[in-house]
Amino acid sequence: MNNSEYRSAIKEKKHLRKVNRRLSYYERFKLAFESDVDIDPGRLMGLTDGIFGMVMTLLVFGIALPELQIASYSDFISFISTLTPTVGVTIVSFVLISSFWIYHHEFIKIKRLNIPYLWINILFLICISFIPFSTSLIGNYSHFFLSETLFGLNIFLTIVFFLLMYYYADSRRFFEEMPSKSEKRHIINTLLIIMGLTVVVNLLDFNVSRNFIYLFLLVPVISTLRDIHYRM
Repeated sequence: MNNSEYRSAIKEKKHLRKVNRRLSYYERFKLAFESDVDIDPGRLMGLTDGIFGMVMTLLVFGIALPELQIASYSDFISFISTLTPTVGVTIVSFVLISSFWIYHHEFIKIKRLNIPYLWINILFLICISFIPFSTSLIGNYSHFFLSETLFGLNIFLTIVFFLLMYYYADSRRFFEEMPSKSEKRHIINTLLIIMGLTVVVNLLDFNVSRNFIYLFLLVPVISTLRDIHYRM
């Protein structure tokens, strides 16, 4: 081996050592990032329940009382009639949040967790926390398409992060009891149907009639019927 070949071989070895060190650092970082954290899953479930309860309570505060004193019965009736759309949307949102809470308790039973799963769960809770705001928008400004879009997007993203949370927990074997293939298919398909319903309702509610928002009340019906069919 001549000097040029020798120097080339030395340079190649140095380059390989540098690449190996980088790979080693990446692998160590990935291992540390995905390793389990010392957090009791029960604390995360407690946080989740607390946020769900708070969000359900905040929905009612979106129904505002009149700024001026109502002096007559006819004015009171008129005020109640103007509240009807807001009350209707509030009931729809309450049913949707209740459904998400049921899904979380029924399908998300974990025995351990790590940092990525923790933050996926937090992003899911962020979407849940915005539902009172998007409900107020659609209750007061349903004549604007953007308000309809924001409400639909809020529900859509909530389902997306729930699916990501479920998929990640399954892939990392975080569940107390690992679901079967048929159970996973049942859960994912149910949520995809609700996701499709969200898109359809959003389009019909603005382009046809505001009353199509009440189609969201089919969510617990769909879930219940699919659950009964799965267990038969």
